[in-house]
Amino acid sequence: MTDQRPIAVLGGGSFGTAIANLLAQNGFTVRHWMRDPEQAAFMRDNRENPRYLKGVTLLPGIEPTTDLRGTLEACELVFVALPSSALRQALQPVAELLPGKMLVSTTKGIEAQTFMLMSQILESVAPEARIGVISGPNLAREIAEQALTATVVASEDEALCRSVQQALHGRTFRVYASRDRFGVELGGALKNVYAIMAGMAVAMGMGENTKSMLITRALAEMTRFAVKLGANPMTFLGLAGVGDLIVTCSSPKSRNYQVGFALGQGLSLEEAVARLGEVAEGVNTIRVLKSKAEELQIYMPLVAGLHAILFEGRTLAQVIELLMRGEPKTDVDFISTSGF
Repeated sequence: MTDQRPIAVLGGGSFGTAIANLLAQNGFTVRHWMRDPEQAAFMRDNRENPRYLKGVTLLPGIEPTTDLRGTLEACELVFVALPSSALRQALQPVAELLPGKMLVSTTKGIEAQTFMLMSQILESVAPEARIGVISGPNLAREIAEQALTATVVASEDEALCRSVQQALHGRTFRVYASRDRFGVELGGALKNVYAIMAGMAVAMGMGENTKSMLITRALAEMTRFAVKLGANPMTFLGLAGVGDLIVTCSSPKSRNYQVGFALGQGLSLEEAVARLGEVAEGVNTIRVLKSKAEELQIYMPLVAGLHAILFEGRTLAQVIELLMRGEPKTDVDFISTSGF
């Protein structure tokens, strides 16, 4: 395998580092691009990314670099693990290098101004590139520590899906394929919002029944939203829907859960984000999601409630009381009354 072209990973955060290690473990040379020269130099010399994945040794096949042009020129397959706020500005200046490349987004977010998902931003920057996404219950530290993990690669380009499966599939990491790129990516972005609420509920000592109710209603709500926008509801029964929602809403390792937990302990949003030290995509997503739900007239009481907590001074207890007083609707929206 080592005679193949190197594979690029863009982004020096926890997920980018975990993906780079997976690729190196599978015998590939990895050009791992990041913006910060000090970070790249430290990772080259010490074989560790202490800010984002402390204690995880970088394998020899990984070459940390700050040369974006050189990285893109050398690689056909590019995993894009940049925060949603940085994606466009990083790739726009090198757009002429991207036609024909396989660009695979790993970022679970939505661009605030445009309501574009990351793969749609990639498409707008590089209309002639081949685009895919990966999403699933994928905590970066667990991937790096070789806990058994599965993910979904989604694209209408079947050859791209096969390339990603061959690159990432290994002893501890299983890659399933889907054609519903939009649904898979939307699931990854939406669940971050509900993880904030789940973290708050745990910090405030709410019961397991309550948490289970929140997770299940969250799944109903995000599916309703995604289907309105054209996704396949069945996608949400898979790894990128219910799988990702469960892990993000129940693990203290999830960044969004950590923000929610800090809020539940009484910290302000600014203090909660400062304590985390890196971006929790759910905070960015909640604003755009609420306005989009209102615009499309989609019933999303949890999103409205969380927005009220984060930006309108409500408490979680008040929001749950409103939820309990709300009119009971059907349990599952997509079961046909004919029984099929």
